[in-house]
Amino acid sequence: MSQLRQAHWWGRAGLAFMFAYHGLVPKLIVLSAGEQALLRAHGLEGAPWLSRAAGIAELLLAAILLLVPKLNWPLALSAFALFGLLVDVAVMQPSMLVEAFNPVSLNVAGMALCAVAWVTRDAQRTGVGEYGR
Repeated sequence: MSQLRQAHWWGRAGLAFMFAYHGLVPKLIVLSAGEQALLRAHGLEGAPWLSRAAGIAELLLAAILLLVPKLNWPLALSAFALFGLLVDVAVMQPSMLVEAFNPVSLNVAGMALCAVAWVTRDAQRTGVGEYGR
């Protein structure tokens, strides 16, 4: 497997892990304090089902990223979602931006993984990369 193809898979795998973990742990297994704070900031503290629905959507996105590698739209969707969610937190709950392991570091790293997977997507499709086959 070429280095570009490996980079593509590392980008997809990193994104899939990120979405699966954040869909499962702070939304489905335990509704985290951060998720609750965001619901409150939007005036939706009585709707924890929204966080659970988001968790299910994140798990589905993680599965699509791994199981359907020929699709490019999940990479674009991931990048736009990560950017949009970062802006949402900055506007609705800016105090979260200074916490340890905050949305700035997580979402920017996630967008970087999207970029890696995006620029190496042709190597994944063809199996050919700049550094060999």
